Amino acid sequence: MSFVHLHLHTGYSLLDGLNRIDDVISKAIEYKMPAVAITDHGSLYGAFKFYVKAKEAGIKPIIGVEAYKAKNSRLDKQNGVDRDQYHLTLLAKNLAGYKNLLKLITAANLEGFYYKPRIDFEILEKYSEGLIVLSGCLNGEISSLLSQSQDKEAEKILEKYIEIFKDDFYLEIQRHPKSQELDDVNLKLIKLSRKYGVALVATNDVHYLNAEDAYAQEILLCIQTQRTILEKNRTMTMVDIPDYYFKSPAEMKGLFIDLPEAIENTLKIAEKCNLEIPMGKWILPEFETPKGETVENYLRSLVTERISRVALYDQEVVNKRVEYELKIITTKGYATYFLIVSDFVNWAKHQNIAVGPGRGSVAGSLVAYILGITDINPIDYNLPFERFLNPERPTPPDIDIDFADTRRDEVLHYVTKKYGEDKVAQIITFGSMEARLAVRDVTRALGLSYSYGDRLAKMIPFGKQGFSMTISAALEESAQLKFAYQTEPDTKKVLDIARKLEGLPRHSSVHAAGVVISDVNMTEYVPLQRDSKEGKIITQYDMYCLDLNAVSNQKAIGLLKVDFLGLRNLTIIEKALEYVEKISGKKIDIHHVPLDDKKTYELISKGNTIGVFQLESGGMRHLAKDLKPNKISDIMAMVALYRPGPMDLIPTFLEGKANQKKIKYLHPDLKSILEETYGILVYQEQVMEIANKIAGYSMSEADNLRMAMGKKKKELMKKEKEKFFKGCIKNNYKKTVAESLWNFMEKFAAYGFNKPQGI
Repeated sequence: MSFVHLHLHTGYSLLDGLNRIDDVISKAIEYKMPAVAITDHGSLYGAFKFYVKAKEAGIKPIIGVEAYKAKNSRLDKQNGVDRDQYHLTLLAKNLAGYKNLLKLITAANLEGFYYKPRIDFEILEKYSEGLIVLSGCLNGEISSLLSQSQDKEAEKILEKYIEIFKDDFYLEIQRHPKSQELDDVNLKLIKLSRKYGVALVATNDVHYLNAEDAYAQEILLCIQTQRTILEKNRTMTMVDIPDYYFKSPAEMKGLFIDLPEAIENTLKIAEKCNLEIPMGKWILPEFETPKGETVENYLRSLVTERISRVALYDQEVVNKRVEYELKIITTKGYATYFLIVSDFVNWAKHQNIAVGPGRGSVAGSLVAYILGITDINPIDYNLPFERFLNPERPTPPDIDIDFADTRRDEVLHYVTKKYGEDKVAQIITFGSMEARLAVRDVTRALGLSYSYGDRLAKMIPFGKQGFSMTISAALEESAQLKFAYQTEPDTKKVLDIARKLEGLPRHSSVHAAGVVISDVNMTEYVPLQRDSKEGKIITQYDMYCLDLNAVSNQKAIGLLKVDFLGLRNLTIIEKALEYVEKISGKKIDIHHVPLDDKKTYELISKGNTIGVFQLESGGMRHLAKDLKPNKISDIMAMVALYRPGPMDLIPTFLEGKANQKKIKYLHPDLKSILEETYGILVYQEQVMEIANKIAGYSMSEADNLRMAMGKKKKELMKKEKEKFFKGCIKNNYKKTVAESLWNFMEKFAAYGFNKPQGI
């Protein structure tokens, strides 16, 4: 007979759980458990990730929470009333139960938050369908009353739970050493079980994976409470009872050898729980069109109405591209998305809110330009639509919008009002305990001096993208740190504990840009809470759980995510334009300034770009002086090249700019593609053009090649290489040329940059 852990905390019980989701699942597999539960404190932060990973591993995920229940009403919040709460373990049997969990946790946070997010009997009864409820640990309501010898009151509470949950209510029983209080309560729980016919279920309140992790867990609690391990007035701790680990079925059966039914009931509960969470499909809010017109027809009519924006271009070229784009957009079901984005972007512009010209691959859409979503005409810059929306791509397109940072909230308010407060939320993000922070935190919790922790933390080198290395990597990289680890006992202790803590979630905050919009009440899909700083309503799931574009396997809920990024530079531009109009009486449209102004290029060539977005760093100003740009494509390339990796190509780029006779092409047919970047590959779009022109790829196939190179998947790359070679030979290019081109593109793929990012 096996056993299932039904009371388990992960790192998402912020600073009160050492378990990592992957490790929990691996342990369940090792012990041949059929299922395992997640029940973090008062939140569902890690629930969806846990669900996906357990499913992938062939383990049944049981989604739950250790909720906080108010003594009376969740609405009591004055004069210290109900500051203390009871614990209660809630598990979802099915989709109805899961959705009720979402609503309960949301209500606990938005209505019942008082020191902790709290529920009460009123909403438990309202959202009881599909839930299994365990009475909780020693801090549970029934156990607490029994501990205080209020046995009659405990029976009344038990009767209330039985009335609401019937056979889905269980008396939770735990056995840990050195706790006479727990032993006494357990005897009473067994009597109540027999008197009322309520089943017992054994749990272990798992907070860490292995018994030897108890000390690290205690340090984690010290970090949470801002105390040190040396303080004597702390209550009984997990160091005193190093027993809250992921025990094996044999260990649990040994603990409850006199109550085998308490072990059997964990399996019965697991059999009851059969949750299937819908995922992988895009969820779009309804967009109201005039006279009930279909979104597809309305989108087409808007494009027709605004097509005068490209009136000066070859209309045959324009019409052909517009028709091509609209066909893909409407066939793929993305018309609503374009209408939603077009609506709030143009609303912002009409309110004189500075809006960015377009960032990322969306600049490759002519339809987006005509609708006013972007202010970059892809025809001018030879930007392919397929880089933005490949017809073969399974995930939806992604449009990021920049607004003046001081007015971003106005746009968010407009969207919230239009679609409903219950359908719009900002997205949570989690700060993790990176190596340096973990070392400082552990040092403080051990009672060591600040200077000691500071010295150790500074020994950990910074890795890629400015983040500190992991502690293990730092011990390999830094001889100084390695020597300290080997010769200083306190340093070894700090680093060993910090290694167990690094990478765990430390706190939550609001994503800088992400906003999700739902078709129905948001709590049908995700639990909500308030941001502790500004009181904004945010999701409890991060963008990797919500956004299909954020994950490669499409295992996300699929809510529409839009990035509203507030940029200080846009605010500066907005204020500057207001000042110019006030002084001169002239109104300037920043999106229609000339791109060939000589004085502007002279200013940039002198390095006078402090305060200019992307060009203000010392390195960029130095590059501007060397390059002396005289056209917009030079500035685009500067932005694209001034990064680790591409930086190595800057000397070649400068040489080509200064003397075009020194430009070399692997083949003459590449000149039309690489001429603007002086013979070197700078943009992902150039890879697509090479595949299209030389190997006969369609632009959709070329985008697939670009993605394959970026991901460097061996099997996929092997197939693409064969296809590329065949295409080159079919188009009468020699195999040696194909080989050279492939190596040329493959090397570039390590640092590829999409062209609109540089515009």
